[in-house]
Amino acid sequence: MLQPFLLTLSLLPWIPAFLCGITYEEELSVMEGQNLTIPCHYEPQYASYVKYWSRGKTREFCTSLARTDESPSANPSEKKVRLFDDPVQQVFTVTMSNLKEQDSGWYMCGVEIGSIWRADVVTYKNIKVIHGMTVENSRLSGEEGSSVTVECQYSERYRDSEKKWCRSGDWSSCLSAGSEGSYEDSSVDIKDDRSGSFTITLKKLQMRHTGWYWCSAGLQKMPVLVQVKPRPMTTLSVTSPPQTVVNPFPHKPITKESWSGYRHILGSLLVCVFFILVGLAILARKWWKRHKQGPVRRQLKEMDARRNEYSDVGDLQNATAIFLNKDSQDVIMY
Repeated sequence: MLQPFLLTLSLLPWIPAFLCGITYEEELSVMEGQNLTIPCHYEPQYASYVKYWSRGKTREFCTSLARTDESPSANPSEKKVRLFDDPVQQVFTVTMSNLKEQDSGWYMCGVEIGSIWRADVVTYKNIKVIHGMTVENSRLSGEEGSSVTVECQYSERYRDSEKKWCRSGDWSSCLSAGSEGSYEDSSVDIKDDRSGSFTITLKKLQMRHTGWYWCSAGLQKMPVLVQVKPRPMTTLSVTSPPQTVVNPFPHKPITKESWSGYRHILGSLLVCVFFILVGLAILARKWWKRHKQGPVRRQLKEMDARRNEYSDVGDLQNATAIFLNKDSQDVIMY
């Protein structure tokens, strides 16, 4: 009888391994003094089951730190661990506040099955609380003229330390947030909320701002790369305004005064036309007379030519008479 009892006692440390069904493991890091919210997902059939949050990977009987079946605290803000279940989304969240370095370790979020023969559904979380500094995004990129912001997080022990923003390799370029926790000029804006992070906003970026920088708290510092891209060239289409066509001869209504001027011009035109017609008539008459007298002149010239021929021969005795027949316009000699 003693041997079975001793065997049972030897198996007690291993009971949690059989009663807690592991789904997966996850490692989380958080800065000292900050809060951490962890989502724990479960299957739809466990929506009405009790959920819990425990510390340790092999604790006896999976002792929880927070449970959904616990009565709510009178002052929830004073509670270090808060648990909220959302059956619709099949997830419950655990929030741990003001974490210290000694809070580092293994935790588990689980669904209590409520049977000694069925294992609870458990997810292990390895939480590491660190001190120092981290950067939300260590590579920033923006176009010329735009702004970019980097968030530098620090642990609680650096809450009152001096916060600086420096260009790498040039300590004379360092800008400090100062005792009031802020600094601002035309190109840089630094703000320290004194609650675990300070932000640096680079305004009106230029190509010369490209390079490595440091954000520091006390002796801790983190590198940040800033890359400035050239602004894309845009082609603007210039549309000329519609042009108004001006009529060089605008229409004007005819009035009594304007009609007198038109009548004077019309009279001058008629006089000029009259003289032109008279001149044309005189020229036509002269041309007609010249054209009509042309054949008679040619006949007289021929008669003169023949008379000269006869005078050269000397035989004028036989030429008794020369008559001009006007009807036939032929010359007859007898």
